[in-house]
Amino acid sequence: MREALNLTERDGYEALQGHVVDKALAARKEHGPDIDWAAMRAILKDPNYVRFPVGVRFDDEALLNGEFAYAAALGNRPSDGFCLFVHPFFEGREDVLPLLVAYHVPAINYLDIATHVEAELFGATLLGMRVEDYYQRLCDLADSMPDGVGRVGSEEVRRRFEELTSDGDAEPAAASHAGPSSMGGGCGSGCGCA
Repeated sequence: MREALNLTERDGYEALQGHVVDKALAARKEHGPDIDWAAMRAILKDPNYVRFPVGVRFDDEALLNGEFAYAAALGNRPSDGFCLFVHPFFEGREDVLPLLVAYHVPAINYLDIATHVEAELFGATLLGMRVEDYYQRLCDLADSMPDGVGRVGSEEVRRRFEELTSDGDAEPAAASHAGPSSMGGGCGSGCGCA
């Protein structure tokens, strides 16, 4: 009979953080070492590094006041995909988009299990930065945004996406990594992301 491992929650988080670092290092090796906006978009489309389909949309519709980005689920299952809303203040700022977008990859990959710790660890590792420097850069970027942004919470966004992606009683349209669909969304859902 085998002996039980008696792993703790802390052991689980350490394993998760190790996986986050491994994925970031592998993505950096394949798509870097310098991760610019083109490389970041390629990483988002690569199922080796981002488990679920995701598109990016420059719109503050889903953002709460002070948020620079938010990954909104497009359905009831992660495989339905995500739309990463990025504040339009950052549209065209290709020098900072990888920092902002990388932060949300763990939330897409690991869902509610990921915390800010994994988000900062992934972003910093992917971009070859110290975690403290990455965090400070994110804070500076968030502080640079205009006040009063964001309008609705995630429940309202979920409801709107269900309306956009469902056809009556049918299941929400599934997103795919294939790129833009005839519906216009980069994730294939019709949400309008690029």
